Amino acid sequence: MSDFTSSFWPVYITAISLGGIFGCVWLLWLALRAKVQPDSDNTTGHVWDGDLREMNNPMPRWWMGLFLITVAFALAYLYLYPGLGTYPGALQWTQTGQFEKEVARGNEQAAPIYAAFKDKTIPELAQNGQAVAIGDRLFMNNCAQCHGSDAGGSKGFPSLTDGDWLWGGEPEQIVETITEGRMGNMPPMAEAVGEPQDVRDLAQYVLSLSGSPHDAARASRGQEKFAACAACHGEDGKGNTALGAPNLTDNVWLHGWGENAIVERINKGMTNVMPAWGAKFTPEQIKVLAAYVWSLSHKGEAEGGAAAAQ
Repeated sequence: MSDFTSSFWPVYITAISLGGIFGCVWLLWLALRAKVQPDSDNTTGHVWDGDLREMNNPMPRWWMGLFLITVAFALAYLYLYPGLGTYPGALQWTQTGQFEKEVARGNEQAAPIYAAFKDKTIPELAQNGQAVAIGDRLFMNNCAQCHGSDAGGSKGFPSLTDGDWLWGGEPEQIVETITEGRMGNMPPMAEAVGEPQDVRDLAQYVLSLSGSPHDAARASRGQEKFAACAACHGEDGKGNTALGAPNLTDNVWLHGWGENAIVERINKGMTNVMPAWGAKFTPEQIKVLAAYVWSLSHKGEAEGGAAAAQ
């Protein structure tokens, strides 16, 4: 367990915060007690260039007043807001609560815009320029970090611009993916396949399914080992969108191409997670975002419909 879960740290933070504030008060009190003695020349005794003397005057009262105001502000702030260990503050303010309020206010302001899209289907929204523009902004702000600004994906993050869909590319499937997220899990299968050479033969067979360069003799030996994979990928290797099992017969390689990459997946397995966005987006926002994502792989339909609408 992390040291920062110890009860020592809240006490430590509280002591440092209050100690610093009351330390300033103590210094101000000492400064206020300083008096200029009548029989003193009121210097520190430091002299430079014969005539330049360092005076020992007390701080101006207005300056000390500013310090006292700062101390009062600090104490009031720490009473109202969190800053003293586990004390939540009288106002119960949190960053999460502030964020949720701002999101709710933004959604309320945007509600009239999304109301115009409420009764339209996702293919219809994909033909609506305003809806697509809004979906594009939602995508760039929330999805581009993984899928890329052009939605072309990268290693480990699928492209959304082709017709290859791990969990299905129908409008309702895209909505479900965005709303609930997805977790794809391929367990390590080396033990079920057999010896290390059997794993490499199986990798050659997988390469043959997509017409990739492969060793035909080794692929033939690996074919019988594919039975361990067929439960998810299907006997024909074309995948299963209900399980998120990819199609092995096309030329899309999410985690790398080649014998070594396939062997690594068989030996180590792989877990990929798409986070759920249902808690952040409203159903209307998800619908518009889904329409934008759907349009990326149906450009002909979306652009043709938009032209006809004009």
